[in-house]
Amino acid sequence: MLRVAVVGSGPSGCYTAQNLVQLDPTVAVDVLDRLPCPYGLVRYGVAPDHEKIKSLQGNLRTVLEHERVRFLGGVRIGGGPGELPVERLRELYHAVVFCVGAAGDRRLGIPGEELPGSWSATEFVSWYSAHPDAIDAGFVRDARSAVVIGVGNVAVDVARMLARGVAELSPTDMPQAALTALAASRIREVHVVGRRGPSQARFTTRELRELTTLPDTEVRVDPAELALDPDCADPSALPTAQRRNVEVLRGLAEGGTGGAERRIWLRFFLRPVELLADGGRVGAVRFERTEPDGQGGVRGTGRYETLDAQLVLRSVGYRGLPLTGLPFDAATGTVPHAAGRVLHGRASGPGDYVAGWIKRGPTGVIGTNRPDAKETVTSLLADAPTLLGRTVPEDPVVALRALGVRPVEWPGWQAIERAEAALGARLGRGVVKLADWDALLTAAHSGA
Repeated sequence: MLRVAVVGSGPSGCYTAQNLVQLDPTVAVDVLDRLPCPYGLVRYGVAPDHEKIKSLQGNLRTVLEHERVRFLGGVRIGGGPGELPVERLRELYHAVVFCVGAAGDRRLGIPGEELPGSWSATEFVSWYSAHPDAIDAGFVRDARSAVVIGVGNVAVDVARMLARGVAELSPTDMPQAALTALAASRIREVHVVGRRGPSQARFTTRELRELTTLPDTEVRVDPAELALDPDCADPSALPTAQRRNVEVLRGLAEGGTGGAERRIWLRFFLRPVELLADGGRVGAVRFERTEPDGQGGVRGTGRYETLDAQLVLRSVGYRGLPLTGLPFDAATGTVPHAAGRVLHGRASGPGDYVAGWIKRGPTGVIGTNRPDAKETVTSLLADAPTLLGRTVPEDPVVALRALGVRPVEWPGWQAIERAEAALGARLGRGVVKLADWDALLTAAHSGA
């Protein structure tokens, strides 16, 4: 029997496991995750008010409940204290597929970026999504205005969370501490800022339109910034997604009554050059006005604008992080591979594979992981005759326990689910996520 470890239980890991059991009727798959909870960014990255996308957990759950798939949470892989070395993991399985995503975030590289009040959007999302590694940094405390740098879906998500009221957030699974903090927020102005033009924004039209449905919130667009983008005058030649975005933005530029309690500004052709301090923390962001360079990019104009902000969230992309024991391309933030086979030097030794963002970079949507995972699994199964020549333990979980690793298996995850449902009931809400390691592990090990 071919025994495969899949490291990571997000969409790429689950789709890898799904392909393995569908394409090989005898393979046994263990899906390992450093967290005691499965589903990766579907649990900890999708906005809590996006119930339709979060419902994808049901599809991933079906994979993890397959008779030849096991979920093993709380297993840390790497080279640090309390982590299982990659070399030791290889000894327990015929093959290992690393689906570890892109946990880092890109930096702006400008003065003032380290000021208190300046954060990555990833850190903010982790906080309101109850990631156990998140810190309660008082993100919105004492803030009146926020600047979100970036014009992708994550940027729109965090802007929407800043503008939503307690009535809309209470029915979600947001942790109680985050709900309480956001309910007390005094932020009334949110600026979502991109260095390029409206036609090049990366958010989807659905996310854009969702902003316009927020109660007591007005979404504004500066008509002058639309006029700078030649594709906004006649968007007919644009791809469908960008054309629809431009059409919505043009409508927003024409509207606005000024009577709403909160305003979200969608700004374009502004490049951040410095975060300015006020009383030891961020107080404003200085931008340089840009303009189209005629080649699909932008250039600086030497004109500047400053926006007040006591909270700055950068949302300029994710980045893969190196894992001790695997090669890593620092330029791309990925593991070098050939059709999913990890390249050690110029050769690909059978046994190590990658799928998802650590393979291709942080691109695509959740569904992009399906064909990506299938390519990797096809390579792995082609190598199966060689892989089966290696001797591995009959049950890797027994070997893990002998090494001092105490995995959270599926009954442990089900116990966490019950604890979160009970917490929600006590708070008069629906399911409410447990937000720290101790609570998660206590629930998993006491209720399994």
